Amino acid sequence: MDNVNQANFWQQRYESDSIGWDMGEVSPPLKAYIDQLPNGAKHDAILVPGAGNAYEVGYLYEQGFTNVTLVDFAPAPITDFAKRYPDFPKDQLVCADFFELSPNQYKFDWILEQTFFCAINPQRRDEYVQQMARLLKPKGKLVGLLFDRDFSGNQPPFGGHLEEYQQRFETHFAIEIMQPCYNSHPARQGSELFIKLRAK
Repeated sequence: MDNVNQANFWQQRYESDSIGWDMGEVSPPLKAYIDQLPNGAKHDAILVPGAGNAYEVGYLYEQGFTNVTLVDFAPAPITDFAKRYPDFPKDQLVCADFFELSPNQYKFDWILEQTFFCAINPQRRDEYVQQMARLLKPKGKLVGLLFDRDFSGNQPPFGGHLEEYQQRFETHFAIEIMQPCYNSHPARQGSELFIKLRAK
């Protein structure tokens, strides 16, 4: 399981197109969330960590959001995204380990979670919560989706459930929304939680 902490593991998976949970499109619940944001939010500093093929980043950019940072530590998906969106600001495409991002350099109004939490080693989940809180501005938001189901095997995606998430996140966040998703992609119906958490 430790190999999921290595960039090369993910690089090989992207090169072999072995990202089994990739939907090939922006996630419907996240699209709906983005669509209801006010125009003033289009200048918010937004992070999408472990972005992978980054359909949400592309959608945000298409909708006029100007300050979106894509982070992944495998270069393949970043290179592919840059080809799809050649005008996207290059300094907002960051090939780095999320856990090593410095809050002295990066601070965000909100962070979008989309199949990043389920891809990291489950032993690092508390570290994930702490790093998310560090990278957010005071009262910044963590918004997105978490799997509400189990998966077999010791390879990602790694599942989880509401009670675990509540216990982990409430240490650093006020939980505003953490509930079953009503508008999931058909392939994920009944297996996702929508979250909106505010940094304490």
